[in-house]
Amino acid sequence: MEKKYLKMKGSQNLRAILLLSTLSSTPILIDDIRSTDINPGLRPYEVSLLRLIEKVCDNCSVVINETGTKLKYKPGIVMGGKFLEHDCGLSRSIGYFLEVLIVLGLFGKNPLQITLKGITNDSKDPSVDAFKSTTLNILKRFGVSSQGLALKIQSRGVPPMGGGQVVLSIPILHTSLTAVNWIDEGMVRRIRGVSFSTRVSPKLEPALVCSARGIFNKFLPDVYIFTDHMGAAQVGTSPGYGVSLVAETTSQCFISADTAVHRPHKEETAEMEDDVEVSLKSAEDVGVNIATALLGEIEQGGVVDSTHQGLLFILCALCPQDVSKVRVGKLSPYGIEILRLVKEFLGVKFDIKSDPSTGTLILKCVGCGLKNLSRKFS
Repeated sequence: MEKKYLKMKGSQNLRAILLLSTLSSTPILIDDIRSTDINPGLRPYEVSLLRLIEKVCDNCSVVINETGTKLKYKPGIVMGGKFLEHDCGLSRSIGYFLEVLIVLGLFGKNPLQITLKGITNDSKDPSVDAFKSTTLNILKRFGVSSQGLALKIQSRGVPPMGGGQVVLSIPILHTSLTAVNWIDEGMVRRIRGVSFSTRVSPKLEPALVCSARGIFNKFLPDVYIFTDHMGAAQVGTSPGYGVSLVAETTSQCFISADTAVHRPHKEETAEMEDDVEVSLKSAEDVGVNIATALLGEIEQGGVVDSTHQGLLFILCALCPQDVSKVRVGKLSPYGIEILRLVKEFLGVKFDIKSDPSTGTLILKCVGCGLKNLSRKFS
């Protein structure tokens, strides 16, 4: 019997809705997508995400009305596949698309290998460096094999013109994820990072690294920030620079923070006067700001940083029908939305208790027991 369409309204959390709709095989009908905006309907990056899902899935159906304010989506079977390519466009970075792909790929018929083109580092979305150093390590916690799990950065690109390229490889799950009891965040034992620059003075990176290290060295001796200097052929045409930092703890938790300094995205540039020159922030300020941001994430406590809460909750909900228990700091707005969506699509409810001694939260759930059924047909 065919499932009924789940009716929803608005454009909030479309990315997570599409992911959970596909995994739970729940067709969705979304109305009033920015219907009151001056520029109504789906944004180019949302349409691009739908096209990307069509590439990795078979037999899914996407129907968008003329104004883009109504979307009818019927999920198909996740196929995966090698040598796939997708241009992510210039309105959101590659990081926006990666979160969907890394989870979908696990439940595919075949392992996924895809080349993504566009913006690798910006100030809106997690950078490709954060995915490489932190997100992939979170997947390993849930029993994902490290064999065939990789993200290779081939070239870098910042807004507004992009020009970056990465290759993502995701292995398939042979049965299901592994439930976790992940409440020990440990103590920070070292900090690693990678800084980059494209089409700017080579003096900026050392200044950025030096100012960030100046903050960390007051607390920790083991700090190393690697400089990823790529040749002119491996960077886009837009000037920019930035850094991605990760704190590794004694219990193998990875807490990340990153930033990039660049000129505005293409749409934002179009709204500005032609003669307005956007100046880039000083490297010293950027270094101090990002180091302070990472310390803030560490201070909050929890086994993941605030940007990874949503992914953590989705993975817990997809686990076998066994108890998963995780510790997080203050719930992020995105984390709260994910808890609601997980209940709606997967029927998984989290039990949340505060731990007054640390100011953190302990979340428990019994997973929905999602198995990779796609591979059974192969």
